[in-house]
Amino acid sequence: MRLLISLCLIITALSPSLSFSQNRTVQSPTPYGPVPTARQLQWHEMEFYGFLHFTVNTFTDKERGYGDESPDIFNPTDFDADQIVRTAKAAGMKGLILTAKHHDGFCVWPSKYTEHSVKNSAWRNGKGDVVREISNACRRYGLKFGIYLSPWDRNHKDYGKPEYITYYRNQLRELLTNYGPIFEVFLDGANGGDGYYGGARETRHIDRETYYDWSATWALIRKLQPGASIFSDAGPDVRWVGNERGVAGETCWATLNRADFAPGRADEKRLNSGDRPGTDWLPAECDVSIRPGWFYHEKEDNKVRSAKNLVDLYFASVGRGASFHLNLPVDRRGQIHSADVKSLLDFRRQLDQTFKVDLARKAVVVASNTRKPARQFSTANLIDLSRSTYWTTDDGVLTPELIVDFKTPTTFNVVRLREFLPLGQRVESFAIDEWRDGGWREFTRGTSIGNCHLSRNEAITTTKIRVRITKAAATPALSEIGVFVGPK
Repeated sequence: MRLLISLCLIITALSPSLSFSQNRTVQSPTPYGPVPTARQLQWHEMEFYGFLHFTVNTFTDKERGYGDESPDIFNPTDFDADQIVRTAKAAGMKGLILTAKHHDGFCVWPSKYTEHSVKNSAWRNGKGDVVREISNACRRYGLKFGIYLSPWDRNHKDYGKPEYITYYRNQLRELLTNYGPIFEVFLDGANGGDGYYGGARETRHIDRETYYDWSATWALIRKLQPGASIFSDAGPDVRWVGNERGVAGETCWATLNRADFAPGRADEKRLNSGDRPGTDWLPAECDVSIRPGWFYHEKEDNKVRSAKNLVDLYFASVGRGASFHLNLPVDRRGQIHSADVKSLLDFRRQLDQTFKVDLARKAVVVASNTRKPARQFSTANLIDLSRSTYWTTDDGVLTPELIVDFKTPTTFNVVRLREFLPLGQRVESFAIDEWRDGGWREFTRGTSIGNCHLSRNEAITTTKIRVRITKAAATPALSEIGVFVGPK
């Protein structure tokens, strides 16, 4: 009898937690398709970060070095890592990826595996380390740090042979163990061609899909920097967007059939739009330079992108669910040129003017359907500035509507939507309407939402707007509706 009573008490004590667990399973929508890893979710929050190109090409006035350049050529007159990182932070960047070695093979850190590095340059009497100074400055200013290490090496005598792969991985070990946390490792798809190759001065071709044994290299990165996202044409965490113009497709799914791709083998059209449905969560990164070239050239000082152009690129990358990876060529002093700084700061001011006030925060949001319990999935989650909460609908409700009621006439020209990514990319098309003259009039329409969709149009004044989900693969789950007015 005592045993029976004890068992009953134990079951009674456990039942609330068991019930809660079961209820939560029932209450939350089932994830749809591939979903992001924790690593990818952290990457999605970066959105805007910088690229630094700075090597012997800066001093030879070339975009691609042949590999025979003397290390002494690399000799910045006033290198200032703080100025570089401070500029990036002022522009609103959340991180910087440094080109530690470009195709010419010159290393801007004192690698013990080659003599073709800063340790044999006149700069800092051979004691300099660009990777060290930039990574330390990133930590001082609160930016994340990433690494670009070119697989193609036009200097190394063993490029094209198995021995080079050992060399490449040894350098990865140096970079991933000696410079703190790394948020992204960027693996370029440019591979093979003519070069110095230790004096051979010849053309070498490799099989891009098999030579590097990428699966083993990716495993090494995972071991040394488990939090780092790996970028390439085929991910496995982040994909190239298919162009170097910084523009994602108007439809840009965060999913891709990764088995169809390999680093250096790219279907640019599919990379630009993604695959729907896709087998893997593989969001796009939009890389582009603030100048025509990736490296600094004095003749391009008057060809720096305008602030307006940078804003347009932001909307065409971040605003389409991708990231904006903007290159900043470091000049021969070892700093960001004043023309680039001016454009970046003007760009930041325009973005701040646009997004400093979210007009939806004081509005009332009403949904045609809200999943129970309504408190957990309330429309209030759409305007609470948190990506960890979301509004969703009952199972089977795929085309709901949301009305954002401002109560008073409100002028806006930008609407931001975000999906709750841990449940996958669910919405396939939507429309946004404005209330005018006693009826609804369409403001804009779109397809993919994902991490972020920015709809921008001519400024209008209205008392309310309506968001219509016109097609969804599963019950929609949105984490944000934001409404803003930016400069004309």
